[in-house]
Parts: sequence; structure tokens; C-alpha cells
Amino acid sequence: MIKVLIVDDDFMVAKVHAGFIQRSPGFTVVGAAHTGAQAVVETERLRPDLVLLDIHLPDINGLDLMHRLREVAPELDVLVISAAREVETVRKALRGGIVHYLIKPFSQADLQERLDHYRSAYHGLDSSKDVAEQSDVNRVFGLESAAAHGRPLPKGCSVETLALVEGALKTADGDVSAAEVAEQLGTSRVSARRYLEYLHDEGLLEVRLKYGVGRPERRYVLKS
Repeated sequence: MIKVLIVDDDFMVAKVHAGFIQRSPGFTVVGAAHTGAQAVVETERLRPDLVLLDIHLPDINGLDLMHRLREVAPELDVLVISAAREVETVRKALRGGIVHYLIKPFSQADLQERLDHYRSAYHGLDSSKDVAEQSDVNRVFGLESAAAHGRPLPKGCSVETLALVEGALKTADGDVSAAEVAEQLGTSRVSARRYLEYLHDEGLLEVRLKYGVGRPERRYVLKS
């Protein structure tokens, strides 16, 4: 289980983000901090794997805080979640070694994509093997999708989640709906449907319409 610490000055925003993470398979929220000083204490006490870090904190800039957090937890990973859109801020965050930069406001599906990528790429790289292959490095830097599928993914989609959707289709007993795939994977119905429609557009799925009250339900099955 990947332990997450949320650092955000807004108590309600931190609570919403915690709810998003708790619904993400493989992740657990171990605590929240609302100032830089509190974040340092909680990082040393809780030893999280990942910090969701806001930049605008009352006592310190989040990017400066990032370096202090790594002084007490050198192997800590950081995912910036902030309303800050300045190009230089983003560049500074990238130079600081963040795993991703997510601009507020965002949806649960947006955060889910980043968490899926972190779990399969960054976190998996630490434990899967002693020596990394080029494909492992490509996955960390988000280059695997083109090589693995030979086609670009829609904006906001990841190759890791696409693989999970394909796995759900392969193990399904017959056709499935976007809602059923979403429930199985712990993602949103909108996100699941985006992947299913992408696979359908690529000619890999057949769509069957189930008629009832209201609009017919789209159900998907792998082509034989």
C-alpha cells in the first residue's frame, strides 16, 4: 500500500483530495498537513511514500518546502497539486524532481490517471527488479504508450490504465458497460468510457446496444 500525505492550506480541499485518494486502489492517506512546519513534522513521523503538495502555503513556498521534506525523507516522492500556472513555477517544480504537476481545479479522474502512472511506473521501478530496462525507463517518463500501442492515446489517458481496461475486457464473461468497468477498476464511468470508446475506434471492440427505458446502453466486447 502506497502511503500518501496531503499538504494543503485549505482544510476542505485537503479532505476532498483525501476522498479521491482513498477511492484509488493501492493508496492510503496517512495524514494531512496545512502548513510547511506541520508538513515537516508529519513527514518525519509518518514516513509517507508520496506527498500531494500545494505550492501556496501560509508559511513557506511549497517548492522550497519540498527540499526540506526530502531532508527528513530522502526517498520521498512529490506530486504537486496547485492553482499556480506560471511557467517558471512549473519549470522549477520539474527541476526539483516531482513525479507530476496537476493544476487545480481537477477531477477525480484526472488525479486517478496520475496515481495510476505513479503506481505502475515510479513505484514499480523501485521494487520490480535490480536492473532497469529501457522500457522501464520509458514508462517512468511516459514514453511507453506510443511504443506499446503504435498510436497516440487521447489527452489525459495513460497506457497503464488502458492496460487495466483491456485486462478487464479479457476476463469479462461476455460484454460489459462503462459503469461495470469503472466499478471493477475504481475509476470514474466517464474515464472508463473514454478508454472503451478509444479501443472501439481502433477496431478492437464491438459495441452492442442494450435497449430499455431511456437511451440504449452501450456495452463492449473484444472482437474475436
